[in-house]
Amino acid sequence: MSEKQKKPQKLKARLPRGFVDRDAADIRALTEMTAKIRAVYEHYGFDPVETPLFEYTDALGKFLPDSDRPNEGVFSLQDDDDQWMSLRYDLTAPLARHVAENFNEIQLPYRTYRAGYVFRNEKPGPGRFRQFMQFDADTVGAAGVQADAEMCMMFADTMEALGIARGDYVIRVNNRKVLDGMLEVVGLGGEENTARRLNALRALDKFDKFGIPGVRELLGAGRKDESGDFTKGVGLDPAGIELLVGVLDTASFGDNLETVASLDNRFGQNERAREGVEELEQIAKLVASAGYDAGRIKVDPSCVRGLEYYTGPVFEAELQFAVTNEKGEKVVFGSVGGGGRYDGLVSRFMGQPVPATGFSIGVSRLMTALKNLGKLGQDEVVAPVLVTVMDGDIESMGRYQRFTQELRAAGIRAEMYQGNWKKFGNQLKYADRRGAPVAIIQGGDERAEGLVQIKDLIEGKRLSGEIEDNIAWREARVAQVSVPEAELVARVREILDAQAEDRARVG
Repeated sequence: MSEKQKKPQKLKARLPRGFVDRDAADIRALTEMTAKIRAVYEHYGFDPVETPLFEYTDALGKFLPDSDRPNEGVFSLQDDDDQWMSLRYDLTAPLARHVAENFNEIQLPYRTYRAGYVFRNEKPGPGRFRQFMQFDADTVGAAGVQADAEMCMMFADTMEALGIARGDYVIRVNNRKVLDGMLEVVGLGGEENTARRLNALRALDKFDKFGIPGVRELLGAGRKDESGDFTKGVGLDPAGIELLVGVLDTASFGDNLETVASLDNRFGQNERAREGVEELEQIAKLVASAGYDAGRIKVDPSCVRGLEYYTGPVFEAELQFAVTNEKGEKVVFGSVGGGGRYDGLVSRFMGQPVPATGFSIGVSRLMTALKNLGKLGQDEVVAPVLVTVMDGDIESMGRYQRFTQELRAAGIRAEMYQGNWKKFGNQLKYADRRGAPVAIIQGGDERAEGLVQIKDLIEGKRLSGEIEDNIAWREARVAQVSVPEAELVARVREILDAQAEDRARVG
């Protein structure tokens, strides 16, 4: 007896970890938000450019292949010519490649912006995704710090264009030369201290999270968190620790020039730090001349950008208001983007200096912040008018389709019912689930007279809650009217306008 053939297993629908599906509301909110960002960039004279999702892996800078299959931080595959390609990790490295490859054709300074998804081959977690969107702006070919100052001003203007009030955001500015000089002063210079220097920067970057006591521990012997996990410290002596943490609490410095003066007093004897301090002073004076005070653009020595390719000024947009996290705690929202000067990134391809500066907005994170503020997704999207189907012959279908097209031609969202038309009750249930504002109905009797029924579904819902019996409903009938076919569009428009007025009155 032959074995019974096994029933094939049904394929399980599952989303890869670290990726998300986005619904219509999120997509519309994203479109609304990116349009506002784009308008600011265009206003500053920046032009769009687009690079592909894939780059050759060696073009991504520090994410070079170091094994048979490069997978450190990036998603990679091998092409048919044995070259490794990777999904882009950010939008900056692809721009550097684009500029180098088209250097003789582009006009310097090259002022450009781009939006797109980037990919991280990292362990996903709450609020941490493997695919997310960034929106970047960059100036390539401008060596002066006035280009960095302009980036900070554009960053601030973008926050306000998105509805974030002054006082609810700040653009924090520092300089990698200052940071490197500070670490040299406390004995962390040279190649032999590369790892300790990186750990010291990470410790300074934890100021917002752990405060000065926590940073002291991380710069010293180490820190034990609430769970008991121990993080080994940098091992600096007490004098070195105090020299570094002394610049973190900028609230005691006053305005930007006072902060710059304090940095100069502490670290000005170091040539590298002094160069960075002078650049910060120039930025502070430039933004002040343009009307941007320290409440909007703030020199802040605790601003530490993690990427290795930054060579000068660095900046970060931080939101100052509190939100409720997943544990129900009130926390300050924090960073929604950052950037800085990266003079060496294009030069890797060119063999000659090519200065560049720019910033990147974390679109998904900023969207969350804007929703918390009620600044995004508030624009109403009216569901489509539903043209119902009473008869399924071609002539009738053609007439229903004509009604639908007439509504669309007048700028009204509309759809003709595409399901099983024989069950009319299902069509009205569908309209209810879709939130359709109006239903169009024409049976044989109406067609013979050249009429069409227009049912105000919003008013109908309201009346159904107010009218207690069928007799009162039949007497009211204000939610459904019969009009000549020629008046269909005008009457639907009238009903939609009345519904809009009602919504405005209520909300």
